[in-house]
Amino acid sequence: QVQFVESGGGLVQSGGSLRLSCQASGSILRTSLGWYRQAPGEQRELIATITSVGTTNYADSVKDRFTISRDNAKYTVDLQMNNLKPDDTAVYYCNKIVRLADWGQGTQVTVSS
Repeated sequence: QVQFVESGGGLVQSGGSLRLSCQASGSILRTSLGWYRQAPGEQRELIATITSVGTTNYADSVKDRFTISRDNAKYTVDLQMNNLKPDDTAVYYCNKIVRLADWGQGTQVTVSS
């Protein structure tokens, strides 16, 4: 099955930006994908999705600040995060939307106030 490796996290001040990248181990051409995050003590939540044809959807908490995109030729899905807030602090993961693959290690995003 496909595997995912996330990168691009870091420490940023409130109001700053980060771009996360997710590399899949194989073709993602016909697969809807999503970015998830898990804050300390919280359940993992789905925050952004993109279908195989590029239709996107966002959780209310990140709408108008985050943008998901994909490059099927490179097997990547990215998450551009702008106007970051301390509440965005979490480990971020990418995965499919249905029939989830094994979770990768994720990438830590920490937003300081």
